[in-house]
Amino acid sequence: MTKFKALFLFIISILTPFATFAQEEVEPTMSVDQKIDSFFRPIADWVGGKIFYPIQLGDYSVPLVLIILVLGAVFFTVYFKFANFTLFRTAIKVVKGDYDDIDHHTADVAEGDPTPGGDVFETIGVENAEGEVSHFQALTAALSATVGLGNIAGVAVAISIGGPGATFWMIVAGLLGMASKFTECTLGVKYREVTPEGTVHGGPMYYLSKGLKERGMGFIGKFLAIFFAIMCVGGSFGGGNMFQANQAAAQLIGKLGIESGAAGAIIGIVMAIIVGAVIIGGIKRIGSVTEKVVPFMAALYVGTALVIIFMNISHIGEAFGLIYDGAFNPSASLGGLVGVLIVGFQRAAFSNEAGVGSAAIAHSAVRTKYPASEGIVALLEPFIDTVVICTMTALVLIITNIEGGFINYGESSVGGIELTATAFDSVLNGSSWILMLAAVLFAISTMLSWSYYGLQAWKFLFGKGKIVDIAYKIIFLLFVVVGASISLGAVIDFSDAMIFAMVFPNVIGLILLSPKVREELKIYRNKIKGAAAK
Repeated sequence: MTKFKALFLFIISILTPFATFAQEEVEPTMSVDQKIDSFFRPIADWVGGKIFYPIQLGDYSVPLVLIILVLGAVFFTVYFKFANFTLFRTAIKVVKGDYDDIDHHTADVAEGDPTPGGDVFETIGVENAEGEVSHFQALTAALSATVGLGNIAGVAVAISIGGPGATFWMIVAGLLGMASKFTECTLGVKYREVTPEGTVHGGPMYYLSKGLKERGMGFIGKFLAIFFAIMCVGGSFGGGNMFQANQAAAQLIGKLGIESGAAGAIIGIVMAIIVGAVIIGGIKRIGSVTEKVVPFMAALYVGTALVIIFMNISHIGEAFGLIYDGAFNPSASLGGLVGVLIVGFQRAAFSNEAGVGSAAIAHSAVRTKYPASEGIVALLEPFIDTVVICTMTALVLIITNIEGGFINYGESSVGGIELTATAFDSVLNGSSWILMLAAVLFAISTMLSWSYYGLQAWKFLFGKGKIVDIAYKIIFLLFVVVGASISLGAVIDFSDAMIFAMVFPNVIGLILLSPKVREELKIYRNKIKGAAAK
């Protein structure tokens, strides 16, 4: 384990010019964990301070990134005439494959569309359509990144701080976020690049650089794309990797009652082997795995939650009453209406990543000639992640707390996952083991998708050669072991700040390129109408 820590410090010394601070400016008696924390803490505090809490509304510190995400979601909802609701049924049909035949025919494309169709080597399922995975595989790959520990632990923290009313605003934010996902994932497909071998490269890096160049803002677009890519790579190593490995290892060690010590490194090595076996095959392998794992883990978790809810069916009415009252008439101890609203919106936005731009990377690999088709599919993500899974967690917590009283609403809780485990076990003895399994699966699946996100950003920065590809994957797998082995501290604060720094360039690009999305939506809707008329 010590070797892994030393190697981590060595990588830091290569990748940053601030290594002397990390290795020389700290006390020599510090442990490696403390040295790592002392290196990242000033940067994390500065970056996090600029991104998360610079806006003061009365007594409340509101994350700037949250304001941008929510206002952006409201804008896209109105601009696309409530597409998050009007296109919901269409999204289900696209995922089911009801419109796959449309891709067999010549596509009507907008002027300058870089994905006009045509046979591409190694595409399967739909001839004449570029891409590597199906609509369902793209959806599950993106969902595997968002459905994670935040759905278990994050919701518990939100409920303990904001009370039951936070659930209502969490759902509202999830519904609004559907429009953001639609916008960014449509652009992800529209501006993607496909190699002669059929490999897809896409995401905000491409629609920022190429899309804004079309609008005469080439320099700005390139700058925003590079900034986004750097933040995405950093986020993939931290929040999308080390944090997940760390929390999964902690759950296994705690639940099995084993000594930490070398156990973390061993668990990390096992997870690295599992993750490595999948990511070596690229998005096709990731998609084929997530299309099986994501439905299973979602069904396992939601199914257990539903059993607990129905075992307490007599409290359902009271629970919804608490949610309604808490949403509109919260007590001062919960922060009042503004405080509860902020907590709910923050949990939803940070859980489903709508507006962050990460999901557009996975969705850009879909097999289709119509960018809007995948944007429509993507709007299901916030619904599944927030409106369904996060709400299930919230309901279990609220219902079981009516008699259990283990949550004092209005008080911050550090151990969010412990609260959820207590809620599960209070009704269904032993169900916390299912929770542990779900947490580990959520963590591994998140690492799978974030490895792809980071790799695409890495390639955008350093080129698309095999050596570049292998180098990233080796570093990513190394960080899996590191994350499971050490106390992360400020590393996670820093990486979280990087992930949400992605919001700024992404939302700017989404707003400027919204007319392109409207064009693509019109094309796809006309194609559906034409097919239905035949």
